[in-house]
Amino acid sequence: MSSRYIAAIDQGTTSSRCMIFDNAGAVVSSVQMEHRQIYPRPGWVEHDALEIWANVETVVAQAMARLGVGPADLAAVGVTNQRETVVLWERATGRPIGNAVVWQDTRTSALVETFGRHGGQDRFRDRCGLPLATYFSGPKIRWLLDSIDGARAGAERGDILFGTIDSWLIWKLTGRHVTDVTNASRTMLMNLATLDWDDSLLDAIGVPRAMLPNIRPSSDVYGVSGGVLLGVPVASALGDQQAALFGQACFAPAEGKCTYGTGAFLLVNTGERPVASKHGLLTTVGYQVGAAPAVYALEGSIAVAGSLVQWLRDNLGLISAAPEIEALAASVADNGGCYLAPAFSGLFAPHWRPDARGVLVGLTAYVTRAHIARAALEAVAWQTREVIDAMAADSGRPLDTLKVDGGMTANALLMQILADVLDAPVVRPRVSETTCLGAAYAAGLAVGFWPDLAALRAHWREDARWTPRMDAGQRDRDYGQWKKAVQRTLGWQDGAGA
Repeated sequence: MSSRYIAAIDQGTTSSRCMIFDNAGAVVSSVQMEHRQIYPRPGWVEHDALEIWANVETVVAQAMARLGVGPADLAAVGVTNQRETVVLWERATGRPIGNAVVWQDTRTSALVETFGRHGGQDRFRDRCGLPLATYFSGPKIRWLLDSIDGARAGAERGDILFGTIDSWLIWKLTGRHVTDVTNASRTMLMNLATLDWDDSLLDAIGVPRAMLPNIRPSSDVYGVSGGVLLGVPVASALGDQQAALFGQACFAPAEGKCTYGTGAFLLVNTGERPVASKHGLLTTVGYQVGAAPAVYALEGSIAVAGSLVQWLRDNLGLISAAPEIEALAASVADNGGCYLAPAFSGLFAPHWRPDARGVLVGLTAYVTRAHIARAALEAVAWQTREVIDAMAADSGRPLDTLKVDGGMTANALLMQILADVLDAPVVRPRVSETTCLGAAYAAGLAVGFWPDLAALRAHWREDARWTPRMDAGQRDRDYGQWKKAVQRTLGWQDGAGA
């Protein structure tokens, strides 16, 4: 193959990135740009989809320029994206009919509560693998169709289209209206068994089929790009956490990873059949390569991880740049008795409590901003511990080793705290941005740039490892205090949500 590289577009919650990889899976160019976080009301979170598209065009062009290559040097491009975020746009003009509603947004609380009156939180779980929650796309679509004049009529005619961010970007790149099985599995509208939109779910939630994209495998050629990537095949789409699972080469059942970005997400491969969770986890599609059977996963979703550091920086002014939190937190030996439970958008796995809101407890005059910084890092770790415990309860197997990736893994103190609270080794791969890598891998498979999964697995290399050092008694005492803090988050928000 004459083309020497694979590109990946990673459209995340706070930024867009383009990374270019060589045949060995090594990063040869990377450019990233942040976009605005729009908060019209408490609990509402929006993005400007046109701003996101403009940033994507910019980072792609700059990543190629930095390497000194053009579209002809790229064998394919893959897309990975923030999941559950909803964009509605006009088929004729390609213009959004409003801001994107972000996965963190809780404006659908009352709607979700209404759905749950007939069958409870697990009303749709047997078909879509998901509990009723504001997190997922289906209720957001319904809210927008009910709230924007003419939107429902346009959607029923197929003049107004829905997409998660992958669909939006692929539409802008190729003009094709598609999504992949991983993103579709986060909408509450896809049947996990058939891998197609489920008419009973569409009817119950109130979403017209005519507005929905075609569901395709994760590794597949969807079309050829125009514009800045003129002539390059668009050959993969994966939700960001499934992309990280793929990038970490978790191709066998029981292999898993946890990604630390805006939120934190633990996924474990369960093979070619969906496994129902009894302990608050999600059943989701892990990936699908071409015509091969889909691979499923169990997932524990934590809403607030890296965004907690961003909040300390932007809202409280405790630090001026995100990397400063490590040195600040390391300047004290412990949290000074304070615990931060960041239920800013309710509690996700394993609790699924949309009524929860964040609390900072245990404050005394002794506590400084350094203690709060340490409590924030510990909050990320304790949330992971809750999800790991749920995963072990579902699988019957305790955690052996935790593979980690994402931007927060650069924080060595956080990684040590993780190993301590989990009482297990934490391992970071050489390429820590495995979300982009997974999208690149899937695109490369689709066009023959890499031959098979075994070739991808051979690329994985360990970069760093942290082992537990915490006394078991201290760990148990701290976990007990954390659980008390979590209890105090509950019941703050009435069912009206927004």
